[in-house]
Amino acid sequence: MAQKRGNGEGSVYQRAVDGRWIGSVAIGVNGSGRPIRRTVSAATRREAVSKLKQLQRDLDDGLLPSEGSVTLIQLITRWHDDVLSHQVDESTAANYLSIAKNHLFPTLGKKKLGDITPVHIDQLLARKLREGLAPSTVRRIRAVLAQCLDQGMRWGYVTRNVAKLTRSPKVRRTEGRTLTPGQARDFLSALDGHPHEALYALMLSTGLRRGETLGLMWEDFDEEDGVLRVRRQLRRDKSGLSTVDTKTATSRRAVNLVEPMLVLLRTHRVHQREQKILVGPDWIDRGFIFTTFTGMPLDPRNLLREFKGICLKAGLGDWHVHDYADLRVMPTPIHNSSSVMVNDLKWSA
Repeated sequence: MAQKRGNGEGSVYQRAVDGRWIGSVAIGVNGSGRPIRRTVSAATRREAVSKLKQLQRDLDDGLLPSEGSVTLIQLITRWHDDVLSHQVDESTAANYLSIAKNHLFPTLGKKKLGDITPVHIDQLLARKLREGLAPSTVRRIRAVLAQCLDQGMRWGYVTRNVAKLTRSPKVRRTEGRTLTPGQARDFLSALDGHPHEALYALMLSTGLRRGETLGLMWEDFDEEDGVLRVRRQLRRDKSGLSTVDTKTATSRRAVNLVEPMLVLLRTHRVHQREQKILVGPDWIDRGFIFTTFTGMPLDPRNLLREFKGICLKAGLGDWHVHDYADLRVMPTPIHNSSSVMVNDLKWSA
């Protein structure tokens, strides 16, 4: 028997093979662009219409179960491979997948999407806090799950984002750790004659972050106006070192330099040119201000290790390269004609 549809009652037809009445509703499309449908079955047309109406009410209420046997692991894997791989930085996509593998796969990963409830997610977040994870890390777990389920909604796998029905744990704000003026002087003293003296002075005097500093090129240095233009950052990913544009418009900025810092950069450029002559044809000139002995950009990981070593040498203990203070807030400079001053810190010329 041919299919029959009820007028104004949705997609209702009688199946030829067994005579049962089928109600069908589309809830989205799959990766191939084909409709994803949910169906009900009944012995009579009236019963099929009733079931279809209930199905449509469930859909409106966000109670429709997920497609087939799609699990959270399958959704996250597809989200990473088909979306994140071309929408975000490689390092960001890898970070999302790492969070999922470490925290979501072992707990909710094998559950069908429609079976995951806000209760499950709240229990997961509470467990992670009890295990000692920082609230900021637990917030990231929830954020990754919420973004993934948003994509699941766009693909028609779920009709509501249950992660957004939960709340992230509060993060207690703590004051960042900074070097005192005395500690900064000890740090700078340990750098006396170091080839990266100007690099650390620039970070200390301007507050530039590691990637921004290492991504600077001589074309960004306006010596006449005493300005550095921050346009990019250097990073390491699976393919090696590369530069990327700064993430936001506010990150792309012009930084005014004090005169002592200008002197340091001019001196640094002279030393770099001397190094280039010394190395000869082995020098690889890519235009970076701060480089290795052969002109290549500095690896951010190597800089961090170097910084930690300098701190230990100065007797300061363990510090991260982003911990120390922006010295523009420090006391009035000490004037000394035989020294280059970066605010109140004395640098040997």
